[in-house]
Amino acid sequence: MLQITTLGGMTFKISQVQNKKYYGARKGRGAMAMARAYSKFGAAVPDDLLSSIEEILKELGLLGNTGASNSTGTDPKGEVAATPQMFDSEYLCPVSIGTPPQTLQLDFDTGSSDLWVFSSETPSNQVMGQTAWDIQKSSTAQLQTGETWSISYGDGSSSSGNVYLDKVSVGGITVQQQAVESAKNVSLSFTQRPDTDGLLGLAFGSINTVRPTKQKTFFESATNELASPLFTANLKKEAPGNYNFGFIDNTEFTGDITFVPVNSSSGFWQFTGAGYKIANSAAVSLSHQAIADTGTTLLLVPDQIAAAYYAQVQGASNNAAAGGYIFPCTATLPDYTAIIGNYQAVIPGDFIKFSPVDGNTFATATTCFGGIQASPAGFPFAIYGDIFLKSQFVVFHGGNQQLGFAAKPL
Repeated sequence: MLQITTLGGMTFKISQVQNKKYYGARKGRGAMAMARAYSKFGAAVPDDLLSSIEEILKELGLLGNTGASNSTGTDPKGEVAATPQMFDSEYLCPVSIGTPPQTLQLDFDTGSSDLWVFSSETPSNQVMGQTAWDIQKSSTAQLQTGETWSISYGDGSSSSGNVYLDKVSVGGITVQQQAVESAKNVSLSFTQRPDTDGLLGLAFGSINTVRPTKQKTFFESATNELASPLFTANLKKEAPGNYNFGFIDNTEFTGDITFVPVNSSSGFWQFTGAGYKIANSAAVSLSHQAIADTGTTLLLVPDQIAAAYYAQVQGASNNAAAGGYIFPCTATLPDYTAIIGNYQAVIPGDFIKFSPVDGNTFATATTCFGGIQASPAGFPFAIYGDIFLKSQFVVFHGGNQQLGFAAKPL
């Protein structure tokens, strides 16, 4: 275990916990994952995909039965566009807020920079099973008068509210006056996620949405307390992973860590992808900009790469209504290797079989949805989401503005 005592000396590990409300890899999961990626990064969801999701939600009895009068209005298409990737938040992280501490289950998201939560200010018809932070019960909560936050999504919906400073504890470290954004309005995409009580953003504070004064992320606030200004993500397939803050645990990876520069000018953990390999074929050079995003489920790559990958999968096709590339569930998927600098990150083929399309289980489905998909047209970067991250040990080094990648036991 490597500990670099250059700052405050604190280190801690936080393990994910099982989300008991997880729906599993069932029909519609792929389409909803694509829709969520479109929405998160401000892109309009294609009509074919909206129509497909609407049919899935009707089958599940979920359309028109949200109980929430959120800002997407009553238009069914707006409701569908706001529908979350409701089958994916399998693992969450406990975070304590306030005095005495109240524990909420939050998504750690390296693709955003707000720490926002359901709270006692959230309208009751927008809370559907989430644990809400009760502001009045925290003796240390301080309203920041005049400060507000608002996040807009590609479907036209938004989440917004007030800003407080309060004590926030993650693992073994506490930030005494962390900005906590209280939701006075919540997008349907989160109202319909009873598992998730909010988000803890781990991108750069430059894209924090609080106005007029941007706020630091929890990681930025805690940096001076940490032994080293970094955190690591060790996410896993079908098992709880963990985040480590302030240190690199040598037992969690194999070989060496390869570090590459981060371009944080856009606020994301952005890096340059160099190319790819499919199975044992020769490496192909294809430089592209990408971000490492724990808050996106899929691996979204340039269209040329996605097309090349599925050209090696018998029976695969790009199906707009399904949301992207699909293939026979009986197909054997080849490994995919992402080339980053001098590092080759191998994603096993079985990680890429993402969800059933025409059945509620892999066993009953004939068609499956791929975890590698083409980035939506107009996206400024590829998104290396959980399909990629679950196959790698990843270091987010804030001090050096670097990302580190290493292989790990799978």
